[in-house]
Amino acid sequence: MLVALEPFSGKRRPQFDSPAVSHLSTLFKTPARRSPPSYSSPFVGRSEVLKTAVNSATDFCMILPKNAHTNIGDSEHPGGMSNYCSREGLHNAPNAGSLPDNFWRNVEYKTGNGFVQLTGCINAASVEQLNVNDDGGQYDSSGGAGGHGNPRGSICVGYNHYVELVEPAGSRACIRCCNNPTDCPTTTDRSGCPKVIPGNYFDCA
Repeated sequence: MLVALEPFSGKRRPQFDSPAVSHLSTLFKTPARRSPPSYSSPFVGRSEVLKTAVNSATDFCMILPKNAHTNIGDSEHPGGMSNYCSREGLHNAPNAGSLPDNFWRNVEYKTGNGFVQLTGCINAASVEQLNVNDDGGQYDSSGGAGGHGNPRGSICVGYNHYVELVEPAGSRACIRCCNNPTDCPTTTDRSGCPKVIPGNYFDCA
């Protein structure tokens, strides 16, 4: 007896009833793609902390204008300032700019009870960021808006506070790092280096 077979059109998928075959099908099934995990950094949206340092007359970092031939006062806005280190001082802030070896013409390094400082005469023309005719201004860690510093959030490595004055027209500069805020006054910035940070200023003026 002949039985008519239904022709296979190719549109039907074969059915597998074998448990082994069904298991293999599951093993080789393409997994669903997963989105990569997202991470949020606590530093997103924050600028890098600008560091000053005073370890010796040749190992130090200071704040200066970021752009060339800029008055200190004109640099005092977010993004207008940067830190610069002596050759020996770059270990304090590896991403800082470099100061020339002849930045100081005469300098005295002094330590006291909870503070350290540099005072002296500078070669303002040796640093392109400075305007040699600028009477100068002040940077600090505890002044500025809300007492958060200028530049905001800037620090002195190893100390709680710092105050720095740069006076290009007078060929003079000074920086003091201290633990007690009274040793780093921020409200006498117009009085000049000798008033804010008493020390040896040689023959700068």
